[in-house]
Amino acid sequence: MAYVPKNSPQECKNITDVRNEIDSIDEHILKLMGERYKYVQAVVNFKEKTKDSIIAHERREAVIAQRREWAVQNGLSPDAIEEMYRNLINHFISEEMKIAKL
Repeated sequence: MAYVPKNSPQECKNITDVRNEIDSIDEHILKLMGERYKYVQAVVNFKEKTKDSIIAHERREAVIAQRREWAVQNGLSPDAIEEMYRNLINHFISEEMKIAKL
């Protein structure tokens, strides 16, 4: 599910072209988030039905550390990406708790 831009940033001829590309990227990101959520739902089947297992503190911190590295590699603020992923992970933990009925 690779994203293929219609125009590179340098090829955009006006603000509409730029905004259309941003919208397209955001749509793709959200489709991928939906796919990610399917895996979040599936992982509950492999975890113990305990709060600690669902939260998986060590895994969460490892994920955050890796996303920070990827942020730097892509010219993004690691602090901003960490905050975004902490929010995302916390939301998905809440969803896992509902699925596990905890």
